[in-house]
Amino acid sequence: MNVCSPASGVVAAAIFVLLAVIGIGILYFKIHALPEQLAHRGEKILFEIIAVLALLALFTNNHAYWVAGLLLAFVPLPDFTTPLKSIARSLEQIAASKEPASQKPSPAPVEPLPADDPPTEQRGA
Repeated sequence: MNVCSPASGVVAAAIFVLLAVIGIGILYFKIHALPEQLAHRGEKILFEIIAVLALLALFTNNHAYWVAGLLLAFVPLPDFTTPLKSIARSLEQIAASKEPASQKPSPAPVEPLPADDPPTEQRGA
């Protein structure tokens, strides 16, 4: 029996193509998950946004979503929640420390001068 028969070449080529397709698929999914891996170190909300963009890019084959997710993963977004929580806590403390305003009568409105009496100026002569 011949070791290099045509059938063995076809089998070897089929195995090579199968391994190449699997290898390229693994590489594709590793690169595709790159924005999520980069965003994993940051805030949870940012990670979730990037994960949604990556899934949209995967299912729609629209690479703009993947690029947007990659850019979001690289650009650090400022922390808005900490100052807002501090402001809210301070406002709660201010509101708790003050007593409700008593029912004071409002001051009487000041009546304007009549329009036909213009103010006169005195000049030294």
